[in-house]
Amino acid sequence: MWKNIQPAPPDSILGLTEQFKKDQNPAKVNLGVGVYKDNNGNTPILEVVKKAEQTLLTSQTTKSYLPISGDPAYGKAVQKLVFGKDSDVLKSVRAVTVHAPGGTGALKVGADLLKKFKPQARVWVSSPTWANHNGIFGDAGFKIDTYSYYNPESKGLDFDEMLTDLGKVPAGDIVVLHACCHNPSGVDLDQAGWDEVVRVADRQGWIPFLDFAYQGFGDGVEEDRYAVECFGASGMDFLVASSFSKNFGLYNERTGALTIICPSAEEAAVAMSHLKVVIRTNYSNPPAHGGLTATIILDDPELYEQWLAELAAMRDRIRAMRSGLVQGLANCGVEGDFSFIERQRGMFSFSGLSDEVVQWLRAEKGIYMVGGGRINLAGLTTDNIDYVCKSIAEAMQSVS
Repeated sequence: MWKNIQPAPPDSILGLTEQFKKDQNPAKVNLGVGVYKDNNGNTPILEVVKKAEQTLLTSQTTKSYLPISGDPAYGKAVQKLVFGKDSDVLKSVRAVTVHAPGGTGALKVGADLLKKFKPQARVWVSSPTWANHNGIFGDAGFKIDTYSYYNPESKGLDFDEMLTDLGKVPAGDIVVLHACCHNPSGVDLDQAGWDEVVRVADRQGWIPFLDFAYQGFGDGVEEDRYAVECFGASGMDFLVASSFSKNFGLYNERTGALTIICPSAEEAAVAMSHLKVVIRTNYSNPPAHGGLTATIILDDPELYEQWLAELAAMRDRIRAMRSGLVQGLANCGVEGDFSFIERQRGMFSFSGLSDEVVQWLRAEKGIYMVGGGRINLAGLTTDNIDYVCKSIAEAMQSVS
């Protein structure tokens, strides 16, 4: 049946990793895929995760199915992390959470649910956004539009244009927002900016859908949830897709969550009933291991503090690589001010490198980054950063 069907194009990011693996250059560097790496170039298992897994191994008595929505204790732990344990959202029981297979699974479940009840709505994503946002919401059947976000001239947020665009989004449409550590730009709103966006959303009546994949990778677990807290305090309907891939290192355990927040507990219960229907006809119930592991950590004060410390170490390493890249480019005589890289947050940076430079680096130096010059800073190490900086300097001279 496949004889006359053309192959599908490779994923723009994961396909890059496949090319990287085939590259024979011994100095090759992967700055593409959004996976944390330590200074040895490895994606480690957190020590706190190993402890929690050991507890799970000795205490687990069954491998039976979880409920459709996942383990209830996991849902409560996620809500406490995402909103804060003293949040009114929790006290009023107007949020419901399901354990989804990763942040991607959470987005897809939310998209399918919204399509059932908002079939004519459009989905609005930032320009630019994570490429898979378009795939997920497009596959769910939505037409997709964009709102202004990143300004390539200033290398910062185009906030006035963003507010103007969001102020034109019709009631009932869906707006996807990056809660922190914007992917791919690394440029975030400040707290005053989020206050304005919440006011616009409330006035216009569109539905916010927050992608919260990097909690703790910006400024800290509490600081990074400001946007979620703002929307929670507004009393409006909104959704949050969260992920434990990055901040717990649970990439291949597919540990995420979808939380729906409503004006009342009664409405939240209705939302949960329909969420279960969507999940039942998709993956039926979630994988257990990652969620149970995360719950042990989040519910144990000592393990929680150890997790915060390990998370801070990851965050600090990325910041050090940001500073090292800026200084390294300056030392290599690369023209231009790259200090904006240090002001960005999270794993990613829009480096400002042209597609021609990106292609040259891949072909000539085995340095892989996503088109548009998006760099995963965690792919840099003290061993390869000089090579990367010198290669960028050479590339910019060669293609100029």
